[in-house]
Amino acid sequence: MLNWRRLSLACFVLVALNACSPSQPTPPKKIENTSNPKVPFEGKLPKVDHIVIVVEENHGQEQIIGNSSAPYMNFLMSQGANLTNYHAIEHPSQPNYLDLFSGSNQNVTDDEVPKGKFLEENLASELIEKNLTFAGYSEDLPKVGFDGPYHENYARKHAPWTNFTNVPKDANQPLKNFPTDYSQLPTVSFVIPNVQNDMHDGSIKKADQWLEQHLDPYVQWAKENNSLLIVTWDEDDDEHNNKIPTFLVGPMVNTGEYNEKLNHFNLLRTLEELYGLNHAGKSESVEPITSIWKSS
Repeated sequence: MLNWRRLSLACFVLVALNACSPSQPTPPKKIENTSNPKVPFEGKLPKVDHIVIVVEENHGQEQIIGNSSAPYMNFLMSQGANLTNYHAIEHPSQPNYLDLFSGSNQNVTDDEVPKGKFLEENLASELIEKNLTFAGYSEDLPKVGFDGPYHENYARKHAPWTNFTNVPKDANQPLKNFPTDYSQLPTVSFVIPNVQNDMHDGSIKKADQWLEQHLDPYVQWAKENNSLLIVTWDEDDDEHNNKIPTFLVGPMVNTGEYNEKLNHFNLLRTLEELYGLNHAGKSESVEPITSIWKSS
């Protein structure tokens, strides 16, 4: 016959022993960094109505970040995605512009006007193939389609689209033709300051003031109109391992610093992916930038 008193005593002892035995350690609670929260990217790039890309000249990241002579640029970095490990491809200037525009320097290794025009795919030709639009707006360009090497402070080496037979001449526009009604902008456009205003010959302060004067109205408009500003440099000054400032500002971008190693080919691939384009040159062999976008 079952002895309930003994059974109860045994159960009491067992419970007491379990209570006294060492417990399994509780996993530490994961502390999320809420000072600058990021919305995880879920594998889908955002829709962007217009992109404007400004290319500055010949400065490393350390020369711009935190520099009191560049308050507007540092303000934009704080408002957007600041790519803190972004690199140019090579030296000097012209090959880097070609790298960003076409995924290749097209065997150009200097700043002289190339001896012939190129047939290869590039960002403009890919956009046109998709019935999208492109223009490059250069300060001091004397007229639409101008093909000369220099005019006042304009330098053709900073306008890579001039070198391709599959880019219409009317894509090469003077900066004075940059639309004031930003809804009339091309899908993607480059804005190229002259050599006094892009830090090539002029000062950091002058370039910073120029950027605010010419692009801040677009930045404010872009916030409400699903559009994006990208500011990058062609190369550094040969003193900073070609690590250059690059930042993106727009409503589809998560604010913060991003330290993944990137370069002009990654940026070109990103532009191509945003609009479902083909992949020009070496952009095909690199990944797009995906960490900076808000979830759609």
